[in-house]
Amino acid sequence: MSKFLNDPRNAVTESLRGFALCHAADVTLNESPRYVRRRCPNPGKVSIIAGGGSGHEPMHAGFVGFGMLDAAVPGEVFSSPSPDQILAAADAVAGKPGVLFIVKNYSGDIMNFEMAMEMRAGADRRVLIEDDVAVETSTYSSGRRGVAGTLVVEKIVGAAAESNADLEQCAIVAADVAARTRSMGVALSGCRVPTSDRPNLELPPGEMELGIGIHGEPGRRRAKLQSADDIMLELLTPVIEDLNPGSGEPLLLFINGFGGTPLMELYILYNAATRILAGRSAVIARSLVGSYVTSLEMAGASVTLTRLSPSLLSLWDAPVRTPALRCS
Repeated sequence: MSKFLNDPRNAVTESLRGFALCHAADVTLNESPRYVRRRCPNPGKVSIIAGGGSGHEPMHAGFVGFGMLDAAVPGEVFSSPSPDQILAAADAVAGKPGVLFIVKNYSGDIMNFEMAMEMRAGADRRVLIEDDVAVETSTYSSGRRGVAGTLVVEKIVGAAAESNADLEQCAIVAADVAARTRSMGVALSGCRVPTSDRPNLELPPGEMELGIGIHGEPGRRRAKLQSADDIMLELLTPVIEDLNPGSGEPLLLFINGFGGTPLMELYILYNAATRILAGRSAVIARSLVGSYVTSLEMAGASVTLTRLSPSLLSLWDAPVRTPALRCS
């Protein structure tokens, strides 16, 4: 499995340098300690900060900008950022209204974000994302994992912060969106981190891992490859059962690629999902399709549903200008 690399140990740093150069109008990279921030922070609003291991691009750095994140804190590939990184990012963008940290439910992320919050000793808040219905515990987490639903939370709470909601209001909005969001994924192959010579998940041809984690963690079960319609039914059924949307309730349908899946195939999955949801009298009010929360070059995808209230729908539609997500 070939990769475009110089020194594998410098892959994250070199990638972030290229990212920052490409999107210099929107973001600034601080290399030591490492974080990405908005080029023009707004000290008069609540600052929204997220982070985690690299390898999931464009999450999180790609979502830094107007209407979403004020800063992102990338660790090494599949490794949590350090408390010093998180603290430096918060100090760089925090204004008087305070900081809301969006944290995916992985043990290292939780520990290091909590340490950074203790070091700041402010009135900052934290919201935990645990949208994955596939398993209740895994290698990296106790409880449900935080996966693609993280984007939905970041987009909506970012819009709330941009509209000058205070810290408590932003925390309530983020927690509400997290509670209304569920996801599940499937992998057709693993991926290889730059410093390794083996993939993190080995799947024989013709097999798939249902309920895969975004680091290649095992899911619910390994099975023979099925049709796209059947795969989507296996993913969407537990999501719907857990989320339990009301008949006619507006939903956001998000089909996310893991980095190695063509857009053509993601739209095939979207088509399957719409037919399944139509059969359950569900209303797809908004949609998103693309590779936004990836796992390097893993072939696979996930489905995310969010129950949208009128206020959350309005926040989802609010303008956003980031390197990876733009809508004016």
